[in-house]
Amino acid sequence: MPRRRVHDLDHLLDTAERLAAERGAGGVTVRGLAAAAEVPNGTIYHAFGSLDALLARAWLRAADAFLRLQTDLIDEARPGGAREAVVAAATAPAIFAGQRPAAARMLFTVRREQLLGPDLPEADADALHGLDARLVQVLIRLAELLWDRRDRYAVEVVTTCVVDLPTALFRRALTGPSTDGTVLIDADHRRRLAAAVRAVLDLPPPAPPTRKG
Repeated sequence: MPRRRVHDLDHLLDTAERLAAERGAGGVTVRGLAAAAEVPNGTIYHAFGSLDALLARAWLRAADAFLRLQTDLIDEARPGGAREAVVAAATAPAIFAGQRPAAARMLFTVRREQLLGPDLPEADADALHGLDARLVQVLIRLAELLWDRRDRYAVEVVTTCVVDLPTALFRRALTGPSTDGTVLIDADHRRRLAAAVRAVLDLPPPAPPTRKG
């Protein structure tokens, strides 16, 4: 029979996620992580090769989960119209924060460059490129649903709705102190976000410049 893994790697990633959210990337050490996860220091190196690789994997795991949730929310809202699909995409950070508060805090408070260093394993680098491509496809999909366009000007308006507005309205809740690790983004903030998104979408994106010649 195969031997059971003594230490749950997901538990290590969960612990790294929580520490990164609480202390920032620079506040996570091998010794501190091992103590918090109640594993020997060597487990981190044996399972991931380095602390940097473990932190990168935690960030990538959280980003992947967020994008999957956002895509599901868009699909669910799509029958209500393109604008509601954009509102659903914009609200995704609040829902994700309710489900996985530490992951949401990490994604919003820790710049990925702090975790994804130059020695990122090739597999994780490929995963990062894949995540970037998936995000771009989400933005393009929404622009096409709204205006049947995929040019830079249309995508920038969607980015304002889906990235910039949620970051501005939810940042305080996601970066503020929390005694129990939870993140509370109340209904009022969600309603204001939805109103702001709809207001932005009331103005169509500018037309792309015509090519000369």
